[in-house]
Amino acid sequence: METAHSQEQAAPGAFTAFARFVVCGGGVGIASSFAVAALASWIPWALANGLVTAVSTLLATELHARFTFGAGGRATRRQHAQSAGSAAAAYAVTCMAMLALQHLVAAPSARLEQVVYLSASALTGAARFAVLRLVVFARNRSQATGTVRTARPVHATVAHAPAPTDPAMLHYAA
Repeated sequence: METAHSQEQAAPGAFTAFARFVVCGGGVGIASSFAVAALASWIPWALANGLVTAVSTLLATELHARFTFGAGGRATRRQHAQSAGSAAAAYAVTCMAMLALQHLVAAPSARLEQVVYLSASALTGAARFAVLRLVVFARNRSQATGTVRTARPVHATVAHAPAPTDPAMLHYAA
């Protein structure tokens, strides 16, 4: 019979985790860029990016929980919420990059839009890797930060009887 501890996979090293992050997250990111481009032909770009970001974040968080960071199981609600926070920041950066492109180039080509979008995604991806590894999927925060937790000593409280003030009572106090 396996215990929960034996079912847990060992956390991969930083290089392995980053390689897995690039494959899983990068694959989802590239697919997302094509999905955004396709959706943006029907709806406003910012809305298309928001929808694709939401769906791709759910998918990528599951992949990262199962494969990238060695959790070996589904992502928890807390992990999805924390990952969504980092994805919201990535969404803001990609939107700002695309708005800057629209401001600088009157009619950018689809190829240039893809380059700008993927470049912004790559920059935010590196930041997301750090957040996901060090915060969202950190197994033991004390190990991740290098600190050691120790138990605090518990001090016993002893009730003392007041010293008798009557000399006749001294033989009872002893």
